[in-house]
Amino acid sequence: MADTRPIGVFDSGIGGLTVLREIWRACPNEGTIYFGDNSRTPYGTKSASTVTRYSLQNLKFLETFDVKMIVIACNTASAYAYEAVAKAAKVPVVEVITPGADAACRATSNGKIGIIATGATVGTGVYKNAITARAVDLAAEGINSSALSDIKIFQKACPMFVSLAEEGWWDNEIARLTAEEYLAPLKACGIDTLVLGCTHYPLLTRVIGEVMGPDVKLINTGVAVAGTVQDILDKNAIASDETDPVRKFYTSDDPAMFEQVASPFLGQGLPSGTLHVTTDRYEV
Repeated sequence: MADTRPIGVFDSGIGGLTVLREIWRACPNEGTIYFGDNSRTPYGTKSASTVTRYSLQNLKFLETFDVKMIVIACNTASAYAYEAVAKAAKVPVVEVITPGADAACRATSNGKIGIIATGATVGTGVYKNAITARAVDLAAEGINSSALSDIKIFQKACPMFVSLAEEGWWDNEIARLTAEEYLAPLKACGIDTLVLGCTHYPLLTRVIGEVMGPDVKLINTGVAVAGTVQDILDKNAIASDETDPVRKFYTSDDPAMFEQVASPFLGQGLPSGTLHVTTDRYEV
């Protein structure tokens, strides 16, 4: 029997839309409730305790819609708050780091993997640890073992990318100059795979790709996350068969501004009907 309950997705702003779009592509029959915490963005400059509190408040809000799954479409929240959210939630919870690490390990040819993320995510070392662990597992299985036997990981914090994404400055000279400055050290290291370790960063894919060049594979974690979501739907027999699934949007900031920035990316006349909500009223 089909389960038409929606999937709840949250991020600190519009970056999680890069994950949402991939979920729509992989699971077109699934309804979604998206919450962008734009008034409290960026999460990358907040403490672990603050991000955890925000994430638990976001969870409580999404649970009011009787969601069947929660997707933490934010790398910082995944790094700091996944365990707390997974413990508090009554449904499966998907984070973005583990799927991204797996994709990077499978993609590299020379074993040199770069990670760009917020300062908070880089500081936790969560991506580096996840990639290192996954490389060991895959190599033991004989998967891409020649590249993964001597893996080298290089990290770079790129905090201004979040601001550029939120402003809608995805492909202009300011974005290009910023990318050149941030990415120069990673280019010098000879990486062949670059993890976009913040869900805002795929909005800057064109600029990042131009700066890094055609030989560097960019890992959009949203694609990997969507695959994980599909697996959970299938394994738990909770997939929907809706032909016109619900797609609702909420933001903690100005809805009109949210839609103005987000609509060129999502297309299809979406988001529309975005509503304002304040999640800090939820006690955690």
